[in-house]
Amino acid sequence: MTRAFETMTVGVVGAGGIAHPHLAAWQHLGVPAVVFSVDDAAPLAAQFGARTVSSLAELLERCDVVDVCTPTYAHRDVVLAAAAAGRHVICEKPLSHKRSEASEMIEACTAAGVQLHPGQVVRFFPEYAAAKAAVDAGQIGSPAVLRFSRRGARPLRAWFADPRRSGGLIVDQMIHDIDFARWVAGDVERVHARIVGDEPGPTIGLVVMTHTNGVLSHLNGGWGLPDEVFRTSFSLAGSSGLLRHTSDATSGLTWSVPTAGLVGGELVPAGPAGASPFVTELGEFLASCAGGSAPRVSALDSLAALDVALAATLSASAGQSVAVKEVVP
Repeated sequence: MTRAFETMTVGVVGAGGIAHPHLAAWQHLGVPAVVFSVDDAAPLAAQFGARTVSSLAELLERCDVVDVCTPTYAHRDVVLAAAAAGRHVICEKPLSHKRSEASEMIEACTAAGVQLHPGQVVRFFPEYAAAKAAVDAGQIGSPAVLRFSRRGARPLRAWFADPRRSGGLIVDQMIHDIDFARWVAGDVERVHARIVGDEPGPTIGLVVMTHTNGVLSHLNGGWGLPDEVFRTSFSLAGSSGLLRHTSDATSGLTWSVPTAGLVGGELVPAGPAGASPFVTELGEFLASCAGGSAPRVSALDSLAALDVALAATLSASAGQSVAVKEVVP
């Protein structure tokens, strides 16, 4: 089924908020797209030069790769149908809000001989990718304490505020920084979390992760009022240096080594954004589907991040720390 990148067609399932940057990326990459949604997908498809189809079965007939942009609780059925049809799959994060479903999806794609790529797009933002490269190059020495923040207005769609369908704040939103922290500092052994506020009102999540190598990651996530501006930040402190980035600052990614008197160097300068990280992400995924090298994030990476998020959610409910292995069968 492998075809050249330029001759492949993508089938996008879903017409909600996340489908917009996905379709914009496919248009930018020059990849033909067809769209199916239980909602009216015609205006969205027209905006990005895609075609609509009337059923999932028709979409599967017309595409080589399925891009799953449905709500989280609907991921499983679409992924299993795509695997059964022999189609490679790109699935938005989290793969599922349930570990059993995420494992089933991975197993089905493996058995069918098709690829499953998770939409952990933070790894593709230039500041985050450059920070990972800087850590790997030893620019901060041995990582010690990582801090992340991710805040914004609560999404309008009702399912986001229903943990039975979204998994809740930690699984739905904070999994981005959980995945990045794992990418930088490795597997997580134990978590301690707290959630303040109630769905669907303003909600804040606090998570402390202890990695197996002793590194500590502190995560702050939150859904706020409709006027709250979305913003993110991180700092990565090591034995000999510090990396910092704030999305609402005038600088991009800064690197400093206080003990050496090196302060304020920019690894990624501030300024107009380049290519969308979704373009980088989806282009890397599609190249892999066309026979290229494996992308920087795998379905197993996404499953591991889900395990940590589920453990943190359990910790917040129980009021005590939880070992990640407690949520793994």
